Amino acid sequence: MAEKSVLFMARTTRFHEYVRTLSTSIGAEVFVATPDSPGASSDFNLLVLDADGVRSDRLEQIAKWLEGRGSIPMLLLVVDEGLSELCIPPHVRVDFVCAGASEAELELRARRLLGEDDPFCSEDVVSIDGMTINLATYQVTLDDKPVDLTLMEYSLLSFLVTHPNRAYSREVLLHRVWGFEYCGGTRTVDVHIRRIRSKVGPQIAAHISTVRGVGYLFKE
Repeated sequence: MAEKSVLFMARTTRFHEYVRTLSTSIGAEVFVATPDSPGASSDFNLLVLDADGVRSDRLEQIAKWLEGRGSIPMLLLVVDEGLSELCIPPHVRVDFVCAGASEAELELRARRLLGEDDPFCSEDVVSIDGMTINLATYQVTLDDKPVDLTLMEYSLLSFLVTHPNRAYSREVLLHRVWGFEYCGGTRTVDVHIRRIRSKVGPQIAAHISTVRGVGYLFKE
């Protein structure tokens, strides 16, 4: 019998074979359930969730359910189109993998969440003025309280914080944070900065400076 058990929640069967590769790559037994009926599932050590079509409030409920079962970690399987609106639940240890990622990446992220690799080291945690960013778990806290950021808000904030005291144009931020394939305008950077400032509070927001005619800068 496998030492580790993985529960895969999905509304469709499209990624069943992909996730079942964990049975051989990490020697885990893989069970299947749906996001609407997790209660009947067996005991498990890791939840893999196909997050496509799962509302943020339902994702939050699943995270609290996992917390109540001993803070079982969760690996989100995300399609590229859903990245911009993905909210990382603060209640449990979470990672994500894009649906097009290799089986080797799926294995690596699963092993980290299962504790077979160090989940993070000191270099993965950045703290400033009461805000802590855990670069390994994609989580942000302010005075030890979780900050509810979407994935792209988190990615933009963490990029600026880890590259302080240097101004970046909106075009460069789109390239570095959103990636080569982003086809939207630079205005989306302003929108995300505004949302970040509103969520992190005035003390942290004061570190995010608008550089007129250029873009944005995070001051240490």
